[in-house]
Amino acid sequence: MNWEQIPLGPLQTNCYIIANKEKKCLIFDPGEEGSKLIRHLEQRKLTPLAILLTHAHFDHIGAVDDIRNRYHIPVYLHEQEKGWLMDPALNGSQFFMMGPIKVNPADHVINGEGKMEVGDFSFEVFATPGHSPGSVSYYFEDGFVVSGDALFQGSIGRTDLPGGNHEVLIKSIHEKLLVLPEETQVLPGHGPTTTIESEMDSNPFLNGF
Repeated sequence: MNWEQIPLGPLQTNCYIIANKEKKCLIFDPGEEGSKLIRHLEQRKLTPLAILLTHAHFDHIGAVDDIRNRYHIPVYLHEQEKGWLMDPALNGSQFFMMGPIKVNPADHVINGEGKMEVGDFSFEVFATPGHSPGSVSYYFEDGFVVSGDALFQGSIGRTDLPGGNHEVLIKSIHEKLLVLPEETQVLPGHGPTTTIESEMDSNPFLNGF
């Protein structure tokens, strides 16, 4: 299994493609530039099975319908944010100059934690709220976790948007992410990848907790 990081849109939100040897793939957070992402998938001869969202902020959802409609695949999102896709005030697009973003409802809502399977892919879902109330992280035993905007290299997600809570975010990171094997690669929603070990050692927002 391998992963690719593709920054998309004006905020360079990281979309991730997780693919297996059979060229099947999962798509995480297709934030913008749907045509660019489709071209990439076609060039790589990949067959998407699903779209999984770490949360429903506008910069993570802008190309959801482009990809869903092109490949006729389901979208997964945590139940606490199931109404955000259609609401520019909740997904935050109302407050930015690019204009309101509305996306059709998710096909499946995630309402718990634990093992999840999509096709031949198996992974774990962790609730990691704080940046937003329905933020989740997806952990693959191959050694990586898609953390959305919870944890970044040397930083953490902002908590000044609707439903954000700094204390809740710190608790999520410590209880759900920092307990993973230290060599686990962290695939964040923005910026470069990192590891659990690096963030435990040097992230200024986590030291001394």
